[in-house]
Amino acid sequence: MISRRQALAGGGLLIVGVLPIRRGRAATQQPGATEKELIFRSTEPRNAEPKLSDLIQSWITPTKFFYIRSHAPNPRIDPQQYRLKIDGMVDRVTELRLEDLQRYPERTITATLTCAGNRRAEFNQQAPVGGVQWEAGAIGNATWTGVALADVLNDVGVADQARHVWLEGLDAVPHGEGTIPFGASIPIEKAIDADDGLGALLVTKMNGEPLSEDHGFPLRAIVPGYIGARSVKWLGRVSLAEHPSPNHYVAEAYKVVTDTSPLAWAEAGPIYRYPINAAIGKPEAGMTVPAGPLEVAGYVLPSGKRDSRVREVWVSADGGRGWVMAELVGEELPYCWRLWRAEVEVTPETKELICRASDSTGEFMPPRIAWNAKGYLQNSWFRLPINVQ
Repeated sequence: MISRRQALAGGGLLIVGVLPIRRGRAATQQPGATEKELIFRSTEPRNAEPKLSDLIQSWITPTKFFYIRSHAPNPRIDPQQYRLKIDGMVDRVTELRLEDLQRYPERTITATLTCAGNRRAEFNQQAPVGGVQWEAGAIGNATWTGVALADVLNDVGVADQARHVWLEGLDAVPHGEGTIPFGASIPIEKAIDADDGLGALLVTKMNGEPLSEDHGFPLRAIVPGYIGARSVKWLGRVSLAEHPSPNHYVAEAYKVVTDTSPLAWAEAGPIYRYPINAAIGKPEAGMTVPAGPLEVAGYVLPSGKRDSRVREVWVSADGGRGWVMAELVGEELPYCWRLWRAEVEVTPETKELICRASDSTGEFMPPRIAWNAKGYLQNSWFRLPINVQ
């Protein structure tokens, strides 16, 4: 049996879909998105999503149309003074500068990020939920360039007893009478993911450009297949431990509960993988269209399981009595969405369009899912109201 230390010591992990990247100029901070490109649900902290019609224009989501999720004001970080601390159950506590990361092989992957609260606003039809009132745009597919977390952990040495990797940001989130960093925790097996090489990355670039302030400049984590909350922005600390992080956003938040009693929170486990999901981006909600053939388009993301691939997307214009299979568009890669399109017949009786999907691992979108107190993981059939004349 291969130990964690041996798996890490395997050196150059074979990263599926990873390409070498040429060394570029020093990272510089990129400007953030504006209200012209995104719909801001809050500005301090910055939380925003694109119009779905913009989002589905491209398999790779342009950074200007990529959703922003923050829990505190963006920290201002001087890249020259920046240090990433690595501690806990390691042989050698280390602080790395950005230039220190350049000694590791540079990796580029394509992966979809989605917020656990994507489509949260739909839960309000059952009962009110708090939090950012996301529609279906808190998702995006981008290329991410950085270094494998496994390569860095191999250098510092990891104790065989280590079971979890804690990730902490440099932001200051109001909590109680003070502030805390936003934090995440992932199993060490996910960090190294030696089976298929798509483990966690320490990322400095998004879509070929240095990270913007909104997306975690100068360094963030990317954890393919997990909810976006586990891909910590403005990364300042990586720590190895025997147990999951005690950070609020692991121990107390990002859990699916139907009540908010202390016992319910304590009994619920943290959310890791995202479920299958899909949405319609064309036509737009509430649009008036003529009766007859109608082109419909959207996105679909298979569940975050390692081998999940989109199997089918179906669209209905008659309340779910009849369904048309959609054509899948875009590349098929691990941990990535697909775009899709279909043509349906609409009549004056058509009040909404519905889409549903399934993937290769048996996951599917149900007609309805149970309400939960935080509005997480909404992935029931997507319903888009339209008017037909």
